[in-house]
Amino acid sequence: MGVPPMFRTHGRDARATFKSAPARPARDRGFFSFPLPTLRTSPLMQPNRFVLVGTGMRARDFIRPLVTDYRASATLVGLCDVSPARLAFFNRSLAHEWGSTPVPTADPAGFETLLREQRAEAVIVTTIDSAHHDYIARALRAGCTVVTEKPLTTDAAKCRVILEAAATTPGRMRVAFNYRWHPHRTEVRRLLAAGTIGAVKSVNLEYLLDTDHGADYFRRWHASLAKSGGLLVHKSTHHFDLVNWWLDAIPESVFAQGQLVFYGRANALARGDAALAAYPRYTDAACAADPFKFSLRDGGLLQGLYLDAEADSGYLRDQNVFREGIDIHDQMSVLVRYRTGQLLNYALTCFSPREGMRVTFNGDRGRLEYYEFLRAPVLGRRDPAPIPETDRTEQRIRVFPHFAADYEVPVPLAPGGHGGADPQLAAQIFSATPPADPHARTAGPEQGAASALVGIAANESIRTGQPVAISDLVPLAPHARRLSELS
Repeated sequence: MGVPPMFRTHGRDARATFKSAPARPARDRGFFSFPLPTLRTSPLMQPNRFVLVGTGMRARDFIRPLVTDYRASATLVGLCDVSPARLAFFNRSLAHEWGSTPVPTADPAGFETLLREQRAEAVIVTTIDSAHHDYIARALRAGCTVVTEKPLTTDAAKCRVILEAAATTPGRMRVAFNYRWHPHRTEVRRLLAAGTIGAVKSVNLEYLLDTDHGADYFRRWHASLAKSGGLLVHKSTHHFDLVNWWLDAIPESVFAQGQLVFYGRANALARGDAALAAYPRYTDAACAADPFKFSLRDGGLLQGLYLDAEADSGYLRDQNVFREGIDIHDQMSVLVRYRTGQLLNYALTCFSPREGMRVTFNGDRGRLEYYEFLRAPVLGRRDPAPIPETDRTEQRIRVFPHFAADYEVPVPLAPGGHGGADPQLAAQIFSATPPADPHARTAGPEQGAASALVGIAANESIRTGQPVAISDLVPLAPHARRLSELS
């Protein structure tokens, strides 16, 4: 079939940019009818008064270190959510689980009032992905620093809203890509930057989500394309950001294919698994023999955050993964060309018996292979599958130089969540004196966009059957080639 033309040459798009550039005629300013100011790239000032919006499970990973390890340098001063029940649950957790004190709360309409009355200096955004742009823009307009959970957002229009707000307000922001802070992934970056395999020409990344962790996306709001952007945005943003960062390169164009081949009612019926699709949700269903069963009646987190909040949130956390109405893919392949000429071949499978990734880098002086496999039982499962000795967490980096013996690169393990990444990221956000970071692991709005836009472009390519130029979606610093040139 051949490679589409846009993957063969680097286009020199001269449309609007969020970086400094000479003034251009109005007709040549891309999506905006006015020139955007330069995005500021100065270091983030360390705020100490935080409001968090979106009190789901991920919020705990920010609040816990904030109110325990960093209580001397940072303070949680407010919570915002659509659900009064979830807000009450978090305030109980603050008092009884973390030894802190309850904080003022607000619904979405009272967000700005909460920021003003609590003299907030920073906002942590952990809402559903499709709402990120709204709270990011509102917080930036209020003069706050913003820390947002990945992905930056779910579509091109919302991405433009965020970049415009970042360019035209005094606030600063960071995207919390915890994957960058994992010791093995940081070592991969160091090896590539040192020229260990010469100039990298291509990358192959295969990621497998297992039938615990992977299935859980299909129980939740993530199974709605409108809310999550699909897993090419919500999950793969991690992987696209890693490759962007590893290569220090900006993605240029994308061609993708995607299918729903395992989850959803039609696929269950086709396999003869109609019994697994017989109930709309798992909690209180007669599904003892169902390997995908998932009860919210755990007497703890799941019940307090989700089951007890259904009446005021309308959110069902335990929907059947073989129901009607799932409109995201569970098997995807993506080809990305970078402005530097490098290629990425990416694959995501969401129904594997095991979880992890294989990444290979082909350079003009050799090859580097990064291998990471792990088990990720879903939080709250009452009877998670036993983990066999042959399926324990395994991570390794191996270098294959041209005309020389291959060798393994040892990397010390680090304590803490996500392989030691979470404590390092928390220190950057909450410490009054965050440690120096020689590996450029902090991502601002443009770097966040560079990752999300690969998934957004992939969705558009799947929809149209055509390759997509990222600059046709968002004019992301068209004169830049390296990720390090972006905020």
